[in-house]
Amino acid sequence: MSSDKDIAIRVENLSKMYRLGAIGTGTLSHDLNVYWHKLRGKGNPYARVGEENNRELLGDSDYVWALRDINFEVKKGEILGIIGKNGAGKSTLLKILSRITGPTDGSIKVNGRMASLLEVGTGFHPELTGRENIYLNGAIMGMTKREITSKLEEIVDFSGCARYIDTPVKRYSSGMTVRLGFAVAAFLEPEILIVDEVLAVGDAEFQKKAIGKMQEVSKGEGRTVLFVSHNMGAMKTLCTSGILMTNGKIQATGNITEIIEEYQNFNQIDSFNQEQRNIIGSSHFSSWELVPNRDSKNSNKVEIIFNYKAFVITKNIELGLVIRDSTGNIIYGCNSRDNGGDYINLNPGEHKFTFIFSFPVKGDLYELDIAIVSENKVIDQWVPSSKLLIKDTFNSVLAERWKGVLRSELQFTYSSNV
Repeated sequence: MSSDKDIAIRVENLSKMYRLGAIGTGTLSHDLNVYWHKLRGKGNPYARVGEENNRELLGDSDYVWALRDINFEVKKGEILGIIGKNGAGKSTLLKILSRITGPTDGSIKVNGRMASLLEVGTGFHPELTGRENIYLNGAIMGMTKREITSKLEEIVDFSGCARYIDTPVKRYSSGMTVRLGFAVAAFLEPEILIVDEVLAVGDAEFQKKAIGKMQEVSKGEGRTVLFVSHNMGAMKTLCTSGILMTNGKIQATGNITEIIEEYQNFNQIDSFNQEQRNIIGSSHFSSWELVPNRDSKNSNKVEIIFNYKAFVITKNIELGLVIRDSTGNIIYGCNSRDNGGDYINLNPGEHKFTFIFSFPVKGDLYELDIAIVSENKVIDQWVPSSKLLIKDTFNSVLAERWKGVLRSELQFTYSSNV
């Protein structure tokens, strides 16, 4: 492990157990039994019957491990992304780190003042105005009134809630509440900032501002950020390292790019790894294939064939193809009518649609999204479960330092006077 002075958060053997459908352990006798064992230096007597937190399976026990044997450390100035399916234990972990709830076992060492934004309205009193809540939150963090006042203008300006700053927070929309909550958490100078999926409530403009602010406080001011999100694009842009959680346990830790790849390739987490279908009628796409590159002069050229079964005469056909990267960003889009193409009429039978285009991109796993339209109505939209894999031609320690999307045809020369 690293020395304590370099560590913002250290978590050792952390576990959290809940009894389903009950508060505490459910009965006084259960609570007394747990307390009696604790007095004698023994563990929770019900822990041995606790089961893994897999919400998809029925269990035999009422006791569930929301977290089990969690170990990790976060260095000062690090931006850590915590990734996992719903129910993996991410929010429970953040609540324990924020001291909202206590662990069943294990220990947490926090070095620095912490601010958390876990749920809409967390830390806000609904009857108080926005201005009063700013002072309240600052006081809870141990700041003086003068310190809070010096940050007040920046907080209000960043939140975009100036007109409503003297209105009770209960009158705010969820978006306004999140804006003000994030501004308070970010500008009151905590050494550690914890942000849950709550930013998804905000609009695109605010999400961009918030991510930029988190980068600023980490890289520019040396503060530590823990970030939970299902937006892999934001994760990849913001975080330097990651933790992948599954059923209350840590499945993997490491570089954020590697963690995202494992999340997508092995955990089958979201629609990126699942086939999606929207068929109107009986005609539909049946398969797709990637044709080997036939153009030796252009290594970036891609040829993709979609096979289609038509069961009725279909007129005024056009096709649209979209390609997304592993974070869900649209990298490429085209239409069969691009560059002067015309509508197509189809008779019943099997047909092949071929797309040939230059695709100068870096190595990644890409998602295809194909749609066929007749008379301005979608007949079939298909996102195949199989993906398009583009491999880089070499590995380099520079790959993560110089990130990008495009991989153009490069000519490189070298000369020397030696």
